[in-house]
Order: sequence, then C-alpha cells, then structure tokens
Amino acid sequence: MSDAEAVLQRLIDALGERVDLAPESRQAARADKSGHAASGTPVAVVHARSVEDVQATLRIASETRTPVVTRGAGTGLAGGANAGDGEIALSVRAMDRILEVRPDDLLAVVEPGILNADLNAALAEHGLWWAPDPASRAISTVGGNIATGAGGLLCAKYGVARDAVLGIDLVLADGRLLRLGHRTVKGVTGLDLTSLVIGSEGTLGVIVGATLKLRRLVPGEVCTIAATFPDVRTAAVASAAVTASGVQPAIMELMDAASLAAVHALLSLEQPTPGAAQLTIQTDGPASAVEADAIAVVLRAAGGVVAVSHDREEGERLLAIRRSMHPAMETLGTTLIEDVSVPRSALPAMFDEIARVEREHGVVIPTVAHAGDGNLHPNFIFDAVPDEFGVVDTPEYIWAAADDLFRAALRLGGTLTGEHGVGVLKRRWLADELGEDQWELQRQITRVFDPQGILNPGKVFGA
Repeated sequence: MSDAEAVLQRLIDALGERVDLAPESRQAARADKSGHAASGTPVAVVHARSVEDVQATLRIASETRTPVVTRGAGTGLAGGANAGDGEIALSVRAMDRILEVRPDDLLAVVEPGILNADLNAALAEHGLWWAPDPASRAISTVGGNIATGAGGLLCAKYGVARDAVLGIDLVLADGRLLRLGHRTVKGVTGLDLTSLVIGSEGTLGVIVGATLKLRRLVPGEVCTIAATFPDVRTAAVASAAVTASGVQPAIMELMDAASLAAVHALLSLEQPTPGAAQLTIQTDGPASAVEADAIAVVLRAAGGVVAVSHDREEGERLLAIRRSMHPAMETLGTTLIEDVSVPRSALPAMFDEIARVEREHGVVIPTVAHAGDGNLHPNFIFDAVPDEFGVVDTPEYIWAAADDLFRAALRLGGTLTGEHGVGVLKRRWLADELGEDQWELQRQITRVFDPQGILNPGKVFGA
C-alpha cells in the first residue's frame, strides 16, 4: 500500500462517507473564483460536519505529514484555498449552524460554514446584524470572511471582519482545539491570538467556530445618493472631499466608465454617458437625511450630477448595479480580479496610475472602489480559453501590468490587499510590502502553530 493509499484508508476508517473521492469533487477543490488552480488533484475531499471530524482529519494529517487545505464555499479570489497534488481538501462548508444568539450581549456563536447572508437573515429576527458586507455575501462563508479578513461595502463606517470577531475556536495542525478570545466587550489577557488568526488564510489552524460581535439594526431611514461625473478622476476627488467633510456615509462605492458600462449592458439598462463615472453613496441612522443632503452639496461642488433617494428599495436597486460588477466583468473576457488599498486622499492619484498602466501595458483595467475606505478592485481583462473546470493561465503580460500597479499602490502608501488576501497570487510581492525582516518573522510565527508546515503549504509565504 502506498503512502497516499494508507492515508486514505485511515481517513475512511475514521470518517467514513465524509471522505469524498469523486473525481469531480477533487477537481472542484483545485480552484476558487480567482481562476487559478493548484497543480494536480487532492487525494480526497473531507466534508467535516463537526469539530471532532476536523480534529480527526488533522491528527491523521499530522501523523502522516500530509498537507491540508481548508475550504469553505470556494469563493476566494487569491487562490488561497486551492488544494493540489498529495493534499487533503478539508471542507467545513457543512458546519453551518448558528450555535447561540445572545441579543442582550450582542453576540452570536456560529460554525464557519454558514453563509454571510444566511447569518444576517437569521439575526434580523432578533433585530441584530453582523456588519461585514462583502459583495459576495450571498455565497461566501463567515469562516472564509474571517480567514481572509474580508471587508465589503460597509467597512468605512462599520469595520471589517477583524472589528466584528470576539473569539475563534481553532484546531491546530496536530488536532488540539484552542478557544481564543472572549465573550466580553473588553479583554486584554495575554496576546491577542484572535486577531492574529483573522486574515491568516488557513496557515495557523482550522477555524471551527467564531464568537461574533453583533450590532442592533440601524434605526431610521436609508438615503441613497447617485452622482455621475465626467471622468473617474473627478469622481475620486469628490469621494475624497466627502471623507474630508467629516460626514460618515455607510456606503460609498465608485465605478469607473468601463465597469459602469459593462454592468449597464449586463442588466439591460440605458448606457451611461461615455467616459462617465458614478459614485453610489448611502447614509443610515436617525441623521441620514441631513447627512445625505450635506454629501449632495459636496458632490455638486465637485462637479457631480446628483440625485438623492429616500426610498430603501430604490437604494437597493442602485446598489445592485455595484453588486453586479463581477458577472459583468465575465462578459468582457477572462478577468484577473485584484485588490489594492491606498489612503483615501490618494484615490485620485491611484486612478491616475491605473490609467498609466493601461496605456503603457496596452491592457484594459475596469475598476471599482470602496471609496469610503480607499480599497480598489482593478480588473485585468484578457482573452483566454478556460479549461473544463473554468481555470485559466494568466499570461505574463498581465502579470507585468499587475506588478506595475501593485508597486504604484505601495508607492502611494497603500497595501497589496485590502480584503481578498495573499493566497498564491500575491505571495511574490509580500516581502516588498512587509520588508524581509517582518516577512521572516511572520513566516516563523506560522511554524510555531504548525511546526511541520502542513497547513495550506505554498500559500501566503510560499513553499
């Protein structure tokens, strides 16, 4: 019996039908929404249904030195949860229960596989919500949100995943279960390992539970402002002016001309004026109307054509345009969806850099931005034929353009990723941002949690 066969037999003996050997399941575990795929196929997909399933899998993996890649819904955009040759794909998607809701303490305890949107639908019955709001909320899991440090549309006002997690239940590579964090509002005992795990992309352990910090549903009306501008730079200047004004919108999304035109075509809407960019802004809470009027004044002074709506349903229709960005990009060709952040005052300069990269590299880069927090999503469009699993090889000229854009963001005081994570796709640039000393220190920290290096090998810090 080969080593792989021995590992499989041990998994089957311990977990039975939860060990999935179907070729289609193993192939699906190779890729995520980034279009990148791991080399080869995993030895099996384990569909964990309990903490004990995860522990059993990791004990076998540790004893046999078999690599493990944890997966949720597979909606990541950095190749961070792709399992390849000789690896076990450990899926926690079936661990999707809400274990506890405490409205009096504004917390919930959940399993990692629950979808973001399903969680908030259940919490709404208690007058509560969990603030992280990725555009993929209908298909992404809470565990994946935590593992990548996800953000979304509401970050500027309500924070990212790191701001909304009190504690994490983590299974280490050897199968031990740690309960990190606390259920209290305050808690500074020891080092903050909860925050360390958030955004660690499966390199420190497997998230099997989370204690989430909730908010009460925001009272008052929601106002939506739609403002069009003659070009994206003018729109970026306007968004920076809103930030500088001191008014705090809940949502402020910017779409450049190419992305706006693509979404309008997808949704069969009237085409916008050529070259026009759009800001979609929402205010909420008791002062929403006053804040919306103040923002409208700022936008008009910056050259925008502004409309303000007090209709919540109309506001959701306007936001649906922004949320349709990814399917719209698929109509233009194969897309490398990227994720950089810059200081909000640097947004106009970053759009200048994107235009320069387009000219100098001969590429098309439709871009949207969470303008409220300076997070941009440039989409590199190219022609390629995906294989039967939807996987493509990104050509080198696209990577050259991406390299130029990443370095521009760093020069402006920005960061390589605001919410998608490093995964495989950005690991070659990580030391450029962190510096060699910090890169090495972080790599060493992963070895404290995982001495054999079996958790998500090759991701974030490389092989």
